[in-house]
Amino acid sequence: MDGFAAPLGAAFPLVPENPPARPHGAGTPGAAPDVVAGTQQRPRICVLAPTPLLVVEIAETEGLPDRTGRQADVHMHPGGQGLWVARMAVSLGAEVTVCGPFGGEIGPLVAQMLITDKLTIHGVAYNGGNGAYVHDLRGEDRETVAHMPPFSLNRHELDDLYGTVLVDALEADVLVVTGAEPADVVPASFFGRIVRDLKQAGCTVVADLSGEAAISAAKAGPHVLKMSHEEVCAAGLAPDAEEASLLAAARKLVDRGVRAMVVSRAQESSLLVTAESVRLVEGPVMTPLDHRGAGDSMTAGLAVGLGRGLDIADAARLGAAAGALNVTRRGLGTGRRDQIERFARRITVRESP
Repeated sequence: MDGFAAPLGAAFPLVPENPPARPHGAGTPGAAPDVVAGTQQRPRICVLAPTPLLVVEIAETEGLPDRTGRQADVHMHPGGQGLWVARMAVSLGAEVTVCGPFGGEIGPLVAQMLITDKLTIHGVAYNGGNGAYVHDLRGEDRETVAHMPPFSLNRHELDDLYGTVLVDALEADVLVVTGAEPADVVPASFFGRIVRDLKQAGCTVVADLSGEAAISAAKAGPHVLKMSHEEVCAAGLAPDAEEASLLAAARKLVDRGVRAMVVSRAQESSLLVTAESVRLVEGPVMTPLDHRGAGDSMTAGLAVGLGRGLDIADAARLGAAAGALNVTRRGLGTGRRDQIERFARRITVRESP
């Protein structure tokens, strides 16, 4: 595949129909000053999304007119960690560019859907094609009916993706590096290289990774590395999910160059570890409607906060608020900016005893 053509003849890069025109770093008119507003600029966020996906959901027709019990309500969404992070960053008022591979039958469809989410898409050609999930929501639990994993990127596609991210991130306030699913789509060393090069070029880098990719990125010393407690254990960084074990793992990564380590722990307080302090990020506990996507929303809040000029503690408050409210909604990476910023005032960041 020599290039990529989006539906209706639009070619990459794909941009919203009415992209915002403003000088880089200009303020947002009418923004209310607040601890989560920072400099009130509209930050530019670049998101590396190595595995954009299509998610098809089959839902009940109950309550819908003129439907029988043998019929279903079918929804299609763009998905994958990077896209969920990007959507939440847009909800928080950022200008967001997504860099990722788009190809096959599914790639053009996902890219076109993303334009309506007010995202700018800078895609690279992808011979293998993007993956997809089909989920049945009609039972008590989400059931995976079918899963088509994406193919591994070849060396030329990896080179194109690297170059695209490098150039776009240099024009952004923050680069967010998200992982591949499954992990073998992109080699772990790719993440360490992109983190190292962008950090050395002066870009603020937030990484939300797991497994070997997280370890590779950690060696490059991102400004923030965010992992869940489960991911810390699965990567062999901690023997268990006890707070002491997680803190020891986080301190070790900070000693090796990570500026701030954020460990989310489901409904428990998140850990924020820097060379200077160990802090707990706490807020009201929400009853989850869908627990998936909380961590990705938290990462988006962290990145947007740093892009606004907040310090790491206040950025973590914004991230925690975004993650907490996302679990109360249907739809991953979604939320309302006004609600998230007001809820952030309920989040406390305190020194660990």
